[in-house]
Amino acid sequence: MTVRGQWLVVLSIVAVLGGGLAVATLALGDELFTVDAGTRAPEIMALTLDDPPVKRTLADYKGDVVLLNVWATWCAPCEAEMPSMERLHRSYADSGLRIVAVSIDNPGREDAVREFIARYGLTFEILHDPTKRIIDDYRTNGVPETFVIGRDGIIRRKTYTQDWNTPANRALIAQLLREGVSHGMPAGGDGADEKKRVPVGGR
Repeated sequence: MTVRGQWLVVLSIVAVLGGGLAVATLALGDELFTVDAGTRAPEIMALTLDDPPVKRTLADYKGDVVLLNVWATWCAPCEAEMPSMERLHRSYADSGLRIVAVSIDNPGREDAVREFIARYGLTFEILHDPTKRIIDDYRTNGVPETFVIGRDGIIRRKTYTQDWNTPANRALIAQLLREGVSHGMPAGGDGADEKKRVPVGGR
């Protein structure tokens, strides 16, 4: 075989491998590009419940420790979790913790979200993502899912239904707030309720 022929064979193999990689990337996107502890938090684009609504992104919380919660009004584990989030908010909001709960309720259900807020007396920030874009951006597969994000924009913990007032969870938040930019924080939490969540695809 000539040198030219050898190069044609090599180039053909490279092309086949490249095509296979592209197909695998499309087919296995969730597995190849995970959103978990140690990765940079993807952007969010959600709306306040004001009239007219205001767009919020992660840039609005730059420099804060963010507890980003993905939830829905029809999710029973979300109802169970929210009161402990409110207590956590009241303990640490003045120290730099921002709890941002993004509802994935369908378009037109803003009043249902407002009623939920009033029922539980929630005072942390509640946003609405009627496009459900956050599901794809954060690779969520159920509600609630929560991402604890450090001041540097790196996810420190990904978890599901929690009592956010356990000593371990409060210690995690306090440590992140003290360090400013933390490194390699442990997971924390007792994990007892972590399997309680509702698959995405509800109302």
